[in-house]
Amino acid sequence: MNAPATGTRLPWHAVPEQVRRAVETRLGAPVVKAVTQTGGFSPGAAVRLRLADGRRAFAKAVGPEPNPLTADIYRAEARIAAALPAGVPAPRMLASFDSGGWVALLFEDVDGHPPAAPWRTDELGRVLDALARLATALTPAPIPAPPARQRFGEQFQGWRRLVADRETGGDELVGLDTWAARHLDALADLEARWPDAVEGDSLVHGDIRADNLLLTAEEVVVVDWPWASVGAGWFDLLQMLPSVRMQGGPPPEEVFAAHPVGRDADPAAVTAVLAALAGYFIRQSRQPDPPGLPTLRAFQAAQGGAALEWLRTRTGWVGNPS
Repeated sequence: MNAPATGTRLPWHAVPEQVRRAVETRLGAPVVKAVTQTGGFSPGAAVRLRLADGRRAFAKAVGPEPNPLTADIYRAEARIAAALPAGVPAPRMLASFDSGGWVALLFEDVDGHPPAAPWRTDELGRVLDALARLATALTPAPIPAPPARQRFGEQFQGWRRLVADRETGGDELVGLDTWAARHLDALADLEARWPDAVEGDSLVHGDIRADNLLLTAEEVVVVDWPWASVGAGWFDLLQMLPSVRMQGGPPPEEVFAAHPVGRDADPAAVTAVLAALAGYFIRQSRQPDPPGLPTLRAFQAAQGGAALEWLRTRTGWVGNPS
């Protein structure tokens, strides 16, 4: 069930020269070494830079090809990252700019590493503790951000879209999990409740998983904030746990129920949002590969399988749902 969170990164030398020169101008020194970082799915460049004066930085850069949506995702990340309060464990943004359709983001370089795969108990414990602190620090939301129901409104319609695909013949549901196929209409009804269920006043990251975390000697640093929104404080914990499970971690229900952010959450609300998350992953995994992202669908399928396993536990549905 495990799938690596790695895409096809652009090497630094393939970034247009005017963008590389603009990076050096903003950092105040020439780049003497650029090491590509493999985690994540963006088709752009993601590099740790060493400068001629000995300083270090982290740079991300992407152009309009091969995936035209990625540049806008970077622009959203720039807006959020620049506004995050100093106390949030996230890399400090140094600069961002557009140049000829390319978007570049420059951050301080964090001396840390992603959690091990499969997950280690001690590292998972550190991350779970950090999520509890993050939920407290970001409630109420310290910066403006779209409500979660708006941010994920387009994505979280997977089961309903599969119902529509079934009715139109656009998807004959071949290969769909048999439990999900049997309960598809009920899952669509459950999913429809998620916008109200996710309401809250916390700033949530929206995409926490191992490749968006860096463990340092002192803290857990959360990177890549383009999907930040305002919603239920338990949303980050919920959306992270399927990826933890599929990368060797414990059952999500066990972790969620024991966590200070999860244990007091409204059970019906949690189940509705989990249904929406599972539906998103399952339906997306059945779509063609998006341009420049050849590994994404397998990763979504693995997360969807783990989310679906958890959803079966929470609903208790066996035969006809009730």
